[in-house]
Amino acid sequence: MTDSKYFTTTKKGEIFELKSELNSDKKEKKREAVKKVIASMTVGKDVSALFPDVVNCMQTDNLELKKLVYLYLMNYAKSNPDMAIMAVNTFVKDCEDPNPLIRALAVRTMGCIRVEKITEYLCEPLRKCLRDEDPYVRKTAAVCVAKLYDINAQLVDDQGFLEQLKELLSDSNPMVVANAVAALSEMNEASITGSPLIEMNSQTINKLLTALNECTEWGQVFILDSLANYSPKDDREAQSICERITPRLAHANAAVVLSAIKVLMKLMEMLPTDSDFVTTLTKKLAPPLVTLLSTEPEVQYVALRNINLIVQKRPDILKHEMKVFFVKYNDPIYVKLEKLDIMIRLASQANIAQVLSELKEYATEVDVDFVRKAVRAIGRCAIKVEQSAERCVSTLLDLIQTKVNYVVQEAIVVIKDIFRKYPNKYESIISLLCENLDTLDEPEARASMIWIIGEYAERIDNADELLESFLEGFHDENTQVQLQLLTAIVKLFLKRPTDTQELVQQVLSLATQDSDNPDLRDRGFIYWRLLSTDPGAAKDVVLAEKPLISEETDLLEPTLLDELVCHISSLASVYHKPPNAFVEGRPGLRKSLPARNDNSSTSNIPQAAVIPAPQESLIGDLLSMDLTTPAVIPTSVQPPSVDLLASGLDSLLTTSDLPAASTSNTGLLGDIFGFTPTPVSYSPPKVLWLPSENGKGLEIMGTFSRKNGQINMDMTLKNKAMQPMTGFAIQLNKNSFGLTPARPLQVLNPLLPTVSCETSLPLATTGLVQRMEPITNLQVAIKNNIDVLYFACIIPTNVFFVEDGQMDKRVFLTTWKDIPAENEVQFTLKNVLCNTEAIVMKMSQNNVFTIAKRNVEGQDMLYQSLKLTNGNWVLNELKIQPGNPNITLSLKSQALEVAQGVFQAYDAILHS
Repeated sequence: MTDSKYFTTTKKGEIFELKSELNSDKKEKKREAVKKVIASMTVGKDVSALFPDVVNCMQTDNLELKKLVYLYLMNYAKSNPDMAIMAVNTFVKDCEDPNPLIRALAVRTMGCIRVEKITEYLCEPLRKCLRDEDPYVRKTAAVCVAKLYDINAQLVDDQGFLEQLKELLSDSNPMVVANAVAALSEMNEASITGSPLIEMNSQTINKLLTALNECTEWGQVFILDSLANYSPKDDREAQSICERITPRLAHANAAVVLSAIKVLMKLMEMLPTDSDFVTTLTKKLAPPLVTLLSTEPEVQYVALRNINLIVQKRPDILKHEMKVFFVKYNDPIYVKLEKLDIMIRLASQANIAQVLSELKEYATEVDVDFVRKAVRAIGRCAIKVEQSAERCVSTLLDLIQTKVNYVVQEAIVVIKDIFRKYPNKYESIISLLCENLDTLDEPEARASMIWIIGEYAERIDNADELLESFLEGFHDENTQVQLQLLTAIVKLFLKRPTDTQELVQQVLSLATQDSDNPDLRDRGFIYWRLLSTDPGAAKDVVLAEKPLISEETDLLEPTLLDELVCHISSLASVYHKPPNAFVEGRPGLRKSLPARNDNSSTSNIPQAAVIPAPQESLIGDLLSMDLTTPAVIPTSVQPPSVDLLASGLDSLLTTSDLPAASTSNTGLLGDIFGFTPTPVSYSPPKVLWLPSENGKGLEIMGTFSRKNGQINMDMTLKNKAMQPMTGFAIQLNKNSFGLTPARPLQVLNPLLPTVSCETSLPLATTGLVQRMEPITNLQVAIKNNIDVLYFACIIPTNVFFVEDGQMDKRVFLTTWKDIPAENEVQFTLKNVLCNTEAIVMKMSQNNVFTIAKRNVEGQDMLYQSLKLTNGNWVLNELKIQPGNPNITLSLKSQALEVAQGVFQAYDAILHS
């Protein structure tokens, strides 16, 4: 009879009957009773009342019964911690049993119970099992260390288990080595210190590579993942590791293959790109990737997501394998779409003919989503491979002739992008597009067609009639279509003003008076003001030359790509997100590809200013300072000139032709015209710098600010002495940023008793430079008729952010990639209550400039640059999750000593 009898609900399943059977003298009856208990537990019945009776069954030599009892204990020990201690003696005894299976079973169960009261009893048996003569027991004990670390990390460290795990890396049994590596990897991920628990060296790596050939497939995965975290000391070691890993590419398990590819991709970054070895290795990577595409669809999809990353990083690997990505009729849709994406990434002048032939075939399929993607792919090919643009346009025209509605609409959307990429080249097809105007019912297609008509209105004789036909149902249109229609009619008016005045008046009225959409109304007001005040300026704004679009818009950011390549064969490479974006809890170690060893050009990297090393002491310098009135040092930064557009703003706002409601849009006007008020930079509140008891009656409170490009030392001096104070002078010691007074200190003279005086001392950055600790520390001497007084203060870093700190986007990307990974640090800005727009505005007021903004799976990513007065550039990445007040700030700089100050500046500004 099978074990299914234990799951039947008979009277014998009652708790009291099971209790009596568990206490039976007959071994067979006792084993049957435990099986019934496990069966009841499995189906969800509460049998915790039998805990003491089941524990009594542990005293047995029967391995099957012992396994069942241990299974019960693992399930109920957490809810009965006091009773679980009853089993400790048996566990300890079993850890010394002659049978290695029982020893391993005992230590595994103790690790799984997860009751802190039992943890202290686990240490001694675990220590013995880690040195057990049987490899099965040792490999089980290695995993148990990781479980214990999760319960009590400090205990693992105190008991020396880390050292024992390190010894197991040199074990003669490959499975023991693999489990030790797996345990260490798990503990590293859970480590709150952010640094590896055990540093790998060449000897350890050599032992891991030896074990790699003999352990099971999952053991190989653990070892390969550990190798991926190791940085070889030179090219020769990197090449040696590559050679020993390459045979894993032929493994039957897809996880082993992908893990091997991950290690090779990382090590290739350390080798010169033009070396013969890298060329050979690149050729060897293609066949295993191709082989993965002959497996079941689910594995294919995982492989394709990883290949997508590999192709973005190293397109040469699969440039000759285009045919394997051609879609099969029986592929699931998720595989088809992924293959399509990779085909576009691999498209080149050499293979574009066969790619277009395939895409045209896909556009006749029955799956609507796939057809749409195929048509879009043709447009992406045209943008990516310029030589194929004409052939792509011809293919799109053939598809339009099919008159299949969704094909036509998708084709018009991509043709709009082709017009953007190649202006004044394919306008001859516009008439054919206009023939399909009545069939367009999707907002994106209608908006694209309206854009085409507006952009080429001077070449379409009946452009006004075509656009007017859209106005009939203006308020029923999608917002995207309304905005595009408004702009298109304004373009038409600027190109043919004589016969379109009524049309533009009509659309402006619809947009500004009859619409409740703020975006549409604001755009309408702007156009109305422009047209009514300065048509020439309107033409410059509305008909301005547009930047060309490129195919690279869907590529991952270089830093994100590098991080994801380090996570190949994991969920991160499938989601195309870093692990901390979808795994809650500890962020773990951030991974990145190593910097290249070849001498690549770094001409785009802004050079950091060198701050001299600190001297033994600065006291001598401070005491010997010349405290006579300093000469006026002219500052090199001039206040910005007033924007000339400001003078015309009032007249624009009071134009009589505008509706009254239009006067509420000054903020948007400012954005459009580039006119902004003087930025209000953050200045911390004044703090006590010099108490009166130290200043012989003089009390100084102060802060620092930056206004119009000028650093100011703002102070309140109060005389708490019984006599007047005169003859004030100030001197600054050598400091990290070369701060020095730009003019003499101006103080009320005489400063009478109980009187306070506010003063602001402008500072220049032309003084002597000496690195301080901390870097923003400033030592000050102030003299009056009573004495020379000394104090020190900390300067907020944001006052050193200069006005020309906006970096070009391409230079930003290149610079970020070229700054070494070790020069990147992460901070968490906690409890930030600003939204993304407010963050951009606040930081721009403090000379931190937003270079780009992206939204990745609902998470806003801001890329910002700033420049310090000494020439150091700092590049920042902010990750903002809606609803989460904590923001991750990743910072890169050639001068990493400024990182803490920049973080504190961000924190202060965003909480101000």
